[in-house]
Amino acid sequence: MYEVVRKVSLGEVVTLLELKAPAIAAKARAGQFVMVRFDDTSERIPLTLSDWDKAAGTVTIIFQHVGKSTYELARAEVGGSVRDLVGPLGKATEIEKFGTVVCVGGGIGVAELRPIARAMREGGNTVISIIGARDKSLLILEDEMRAASDDLFITTDNGSYGRKGFVSDVLRDLFEEKRKMDLCYAIGPVPMMKVVADLTKGYGLKTMVSLDAIMIDGTGMCGACRVTVGGQTRFTCVDGPDFDAHEVDWDELVARKKMYIPHEKEALNQFQEKCAGGCRK
Repeated sequence: MYEVVRKVSLGEVVTLLELKAPAIAAKARAGQFVMVRFDDTSERIPLTLSDWDKAAGTVTIIFQHVGKSTYELARAEVGGSVRDLVGPLGKATEIEKFGTVVCVGGGIGVAELRPIARAMREGGNTVISIIGARDKSLLILEDEMRAASDDLFITTDNGSYGRKGFVSDVLRDLFEEKRKMDLCYAIGPVPMMKVVADLTKGYGLKTMVSLDAIMIDGTGMCGACRVTVGGQTRFTCVDGPDFDAHEVDWDELVARKKMYIPHEKEALNQFQEKCAGGCRK
């Protein structure tokens, strides 16, 4: 069991949980994730480490409530616990002095981008961050990203906060302004990452993305998280989650992520019916 020591609502459908997990906190690095299971009957789900405190022995996960497992996990309370927490998993993000790194985050992807931006800046890089969401209510970690960045740009699809438009619009402006950029990291919804990849490819800017393919065990045994990168099969959990954005087969990734949507909707419906209105909507 892993005790919940802090819980924060970052929006109507976004929750932060800080969990007591000293062994994981001691080894955690930017870009890595954990496999979480809420209780004995829950499925395992991968969630990126958004932060960790080695001294306190805690790790922080941030997630959006989109399906049964995340709605279920959102019911955890301070003083309670989650059944299983395995990690840190995946390859850590490569941190070195690249020069100027532009970090682009969309929606819940900002939670994963934060430790990468922070590590890049601590590694001696100039960090330009662009974060966005559909609406102001879904924008997270603005203060934390500002602290981790030399420049921060904010967008919302509907113009409710920051610049109206998409993160790719700001990135395009930076290219047109001929801003110095040596590496791009993009994390967010697949359509957003694909747009960023297409844009940076045209300008010849190396771009890395963190993929969230369907995952079951997180250790490379099941093969469910396979993706095609550079024409070869890779497993997100052990070969990633970071990959060269210009080599990802985006069409295949989109198709695979859609495979279980009807099943996921049915599972959520059944869960909410079972809760009889007691679950967070």
